[in-house]
Amino acid sequence: MERSLFGTNGVRGIANFDLTPELALNLGKTIATMRSGKIAVGMDARISSPMLKHAVIAGIMSSGSTAIDVGITPTPALQYYVKVGDANAGVIVTASHNPKEYNGIKFISSDGREFSREEDGEAERILLSKKFLRAEWNEVGGVYADEANRIYIEGVVSKVDSDLISERKFRVVADCGNGASVFTTPEILKELDCITYTINSVPDGRFPARQSEPVEENVWELKEVVKSVKADIGVAHDGDADRATFVDERGNFVSEDVMLALMAKYYVEMNNGGKVVVPVSTSKCVEDVVVDAGGEIVYTEVGSPVIAKVMKEIGAVFGGEGNGGLIFPEHLIARDGGMSLAKLLEIMADERKPLSEIVKDIPRYHILKAKIKCHNRKKLLEGLREEFEDANFTDGARIDFEDGWLLIRPSGTEPIARIFAEARDERRAKELLEFGIEKARKILGR
Repeated sequence: MERSLFGTNGVRGIANFDLTPELALNLGKTIATMRSGKIAVGMDARISSPMLKHAVIAGIMSSGSTAIDVGITPTPALQYYVKVGDANAGVIVTASHNPKEYNGIKFISSDGREFSREEDGEAERILLSKKFLRAEWNEVGGVYADEANRIYIEGVVSKVDSDLISERKFRVVADCGNGASVFTTPEILKELDCITYTINSVPDGRFPARQSEPVEENVWELKEVVKSVKADIGVAHDGDADRATFVDERGNFVSEDVMLALMAKYYVEMNNGGKVVVPVSTSKCVEDVVVDAGGEIVYTEVGSPVIAKVMKEIGAVFGGEGNGGLIFPEHLIARDGGMSLAKLLEIMADERKPLSEIVKDIPRYHILKAKIKCHNRKKLLEGLREEFEDANFTDGARIDFEDGWLLIRPSGTEPIARIFAEARDERRAKELLEFGIEKARKILGR
């Protein structure tokens, strides 16, 4: 079915305006109607999260299910807890990297993956129909507290060569962004015997130090601290720590696409081949290194639930997005910022090289992005099919050229079209972007 409330990652909106306690209550009823039994509920550090979490728990209990309250926890920690424990499902209250006034609610399957788009569609049908399970007065569900963070920390550490990392005594600066990772990332580093410096490490839903999204322009403080304490690396998380971005020992930001390429290369080499799943918006540098290492790239629609679903279906060795969201299937088929940090430390310990040296051989491209108004998604897609018959129409139209590529993709949640262009040469990237804007406007103006 066509989803209107559920977007790319669950339900999101401005807290107490779009996303109200009443809606949260009904979302709690929805998940309990779909996955009755034990349901784990966690939240990020946003000001509105306790309000929404308690509403979700009330909805779960009213439907006769038991809620497990795990408190403030990163999204991947809640997912890991559901995967290895006996919960039938999970709910995380978070708006991830969105501004402080936003919040969101996302459903988790018993294997730890985010709900697929099909499952979100079914959830929306139940939510709108209001055909919820309703327990009798003496069969109302219970609630109890449990610890997800410690289980997650131990899970991450167990998936890397902790002895090898420990030998190196890495100096690491962790920028927790006043989010949920304050309870996990410093502890992961402690378990790996790293000399750790933390900044923005008090949970605060006002995000007083920086915006939640760990893009380069927001982590200027991390860069400075890395240089000042002569650290080996710096890591920054978003509000729910499903993403991680990195700064090398020189204080230089490492592009998210470069990090995705590095990890993909490592996993293909480690597995002597294999498939890597990424969205069509991904930099060509990832495909270059995957193919060169003897692997195969598989492109999907944009959105981590889609990537995770395809990874599971085809048995991929690795996957992720070019935004710091990396997926390590031996641990969890979901984006995981804590695991990204641990794996990078393992690679650095194994290579015995600084991060700047390890990433220097990843091909560099120039990627440019733009957006235009688009009030007729169907018209744009039909026009693109006429203009570019040989394009990849997995999500919008990706047109590959000998010296670059172009993606024209109507948004699923806003009346806009996003246009991406990439080439080795910046001038060529600009030409492709202008060409894409012109084509899209021409189609929409017909």
